[in-house]
Amino acid sequence: MSALLDSLAATFCGSGTRRDVLDAALRDGLPGPRSEAWKYTSLRQLERRSFAAAPLAPPALDVALLDDIPSPRLVFVNGRLHDGLSNTHGLPAGVQLEPLSAALAADEAGARVLARRYERADEIFARLNAALADEGVVLRVDEGVQVDVPLQLVFASVATGSDLAWHHRSLIELRAGASLGIVEHHLQAGDGAHLDNSVVHVHLAREAVLKHARLQAGSTRQTSFLRTDAVLARDAQYHRVDLELGAALSRHELNVRLEGDNAQLTANGVLLGTGRRHVDTRLGIEHIARDTRCELLWRGVAANRSRVVFHGGIHIREGADGTDANLSNKNLLLSADAEIDTQPTLVIDAEEVKAAHGATVGQLDANALFYLRSRGLPQEQAQALLSAAFCHEPLKILPDALREQLGRRLDRALSEAGVA
Repeated sequence: MSALLDSLAATFCGSGTRRDVLDAALRDGLPGPRSEAWKYTSLRQLERRSFAAAPLAPPALDVALLDDIPSPRLVFVNGRLHDGLSNTHGLPAGVQLEPLSAALAADEAGARVLARRYERADEIFARLNAALADEGVVLRVDEGVQVDVPLQLVFASVATGSDLAWHHRSLIELRAGASLGIVEHHLQAGDGAHLDNSVVHVHLAREAVLKHARLQAGSTRQTSFLRTDAVLARDAQYHRVDLELGAALSRHELNVRLEGDNAQLTANGVLLGTGRRHVDTRLGIEHIARDTRCELLWRGVAANRSRVVFHGGIHIREGADGTDANLSNKNLLLSADAEIDTQPTLVIDAEEVKAAHGATVGQLDANALFYLRSRGLPQEQAQALLSAAFCHEPLKILPDALREQLGRRLDRALSEAGVA
């Protein structure tokens, strides 16, 4: 067994079904390069590392990190809820919000959040999460409730004397006709080399609307594994934007099942590779019902010696007639030592559908550069303007205030990386 799995197993203190889940995951071990889902993302270096369990008490956090994050908000520091920095006042009646630890202690509802199991060997981190998760967010919005103010979920990483691991499992459930906005912030304070392994379940009932933005800006030494599994009922709408701007190794798997007629998904994202970062994103979109729609717009940038990996999978199942599915993945390769691997896939088992997918990898447009240079801009400034415009395109679906807030974060990351 690897040092990684040994150290994670040592943090387990439960029994029963979760012990069985952990043992099964340990028997299968980490996936290797022959695993199709992992062939572009090597775990060799990670498997030699060890992580301790995060202490139950969160460490102190510089409140300046939260200056531009308003309430209502829940704040977690090194995997643990920080009551002093959290503030959920202002949420309307009909919104139930609590940390997973409180739900587990209170009733069986919390246990149901952990009920889903994962069987495939390549789902190793979701399987470890099923065994080890002890914190997260349980959020339910009652039928017809419209929440006007976005909920902010903050997950901060603070450097400590040892490398820590935490495992979050969260549930976001909107009942019929409900609407909500969520902003996730994965931030750093210091240069910690922690492991964040999280799974999020999203359940949208009939005519529910969820607007979801996620900013991942972890430490340049951090490892982040996130899996989002979403199910959409009839006429539900799920709109999300993901910004992958930090961490040494980050991997996000977004799986969405459009199970109800006329369900709609918009999922955009920006993948920024700088230094020696490895950024991996996998989409698995299943159109199951009739007249469903997905729009997927992703932009990738790789500079220095980084590697950006993107897999965009769309499956239109038999009977999903009337589906309209579109995927665009464009990438900028800014260094000869950087690498981009993109793999759009489209499987159609239905009739009477509209579907398109495409991917490109290239450099900045020479004509656009020449135009800006001819207007008196220096070469570096012209490159920066074009790179920023390229990366900002996926943010256009966000409301104005949120687009400006996340746009500033994106511009800061591009500037720090020397891209803009």
